[in-house]
Amino acid sequence: MKVRVSLSSQRLFLLDDDGRTLGEWPVSTALRGAGEARNSLRTPRGRHVIRAKIGAGQPENTVFVARRPSGEILDAELAAAHPNRDWILTRILWLSGCEPGRNRLGNVDTMRRYIYIHGTSESEALGRPASHGCIRMGNADIIDFFDRVPVYTPVDIDED
Repeated sequence: MKVRVSLSSQRLFLLDDDGRTLGEWPVSTALRGAGEARNSLRTPRGRHVIRAKIGAGQPENTVFVARRPSGEILDAELAAAHPNRDWILTRILWLSGCEPGRNRLGNVDTMRRYIYIHGTSESEALGRPASHGCIRMGNADIIDFFDRVPVYTPVDIDED
């Protein structure tokens, strides 16, 4: 099993070992486009793996802070109280780069940049770039995807 994220089509594909599509979802990657540098607010390209899965069994719209459930569940009142917050919701799949000098180690380390695949409150932005570097998915979609992929599943992020 492997994952492909297409920056040009803003889609995430779950593929079997023969390349057949097992699932496909709209995503939202970085508003600023592709890039690997720390603090760039860009989505890193290249080969990655899912290094950690966080949030199994949490309710949909669980709010995460520093990769831990905050005890909050996002609703209209909480969203209105924090209109500019970049919500990390429902599930987190933490990515780690596999290519030293490109997306691993030093100033380009995907994991140290805290790049995740995670749920979002901004479902209207799915299908177009809008994130701060992470790969955002709809909350029901992230639950489905999370339940289907194991840790260390390869993830290729490309501009094709």
